[in-house]
Amino acid sequence: MSAGRHLTLNELEAGLAEIRRSPRDAGRLALIVIRPLTLEREILQQGELDVQRGLVGDNWQARGSTMTDDGVAHPEMQLNLMNARAIDLIATDKSRWQLAGDQLFVDLDLSGENLPPGTRLEIGTAVIEVTAVPHTGCKKFVARFGLEAMKFVNSPVGRELNLRGINAKVVKGGVVAVGDRIEVRR
Repeated sequence: MSAGRHLTLNELEAGLAEIRRSPRDAGRLALIVIRPLTLEREILQQGELDVQRGLVGDNWQARGSTMTDDGVAHPEMQLNLMNARAIDLIATDKSRWQLAGDQLFVDLDLSGENLPPGTRLEIGTAVIEVTAVPHTGCKKFVARFGLEAMKFVNSPVGRELNLRGINAKVVKGGVVAVGDRIEVRR
């Protein structure tokens, strides 16, 4: 995996037009990543989405959450989706996409206008639902992609387009694979 160059804010903003061209109604699943342990990543060609466990093999459930009173996994943060065009710009090399920490990288418009909370997405034989919990960057995101990338994804336009990604939960389990069509249920 290459170290990657951190882009400047101007370089990142220059990529907005391409991100805005993301499909709105039907897209594709570009990458599946599980996090078996903290700081570990495994790229899958196919994965199983389970209503209780999320992406099978991922540590979402075992890791828990600081956002719940009892520290258990947050049910509204079961899956993290990130726009493939956004991470392609930010990471500068596809071998670095998984460093973002998201599980599903999709070529789909993730903006709040296009996918408000409650919107359902069909991927493979599974159905997931966009949740209202915001997905924001962290210290690890800054270390991997730079402070300018964090400013970019958390800028007003970055928040509008959900460039850092969105949270979702599984509502119908099933199998998903890289290249699968994603259908937005309106």
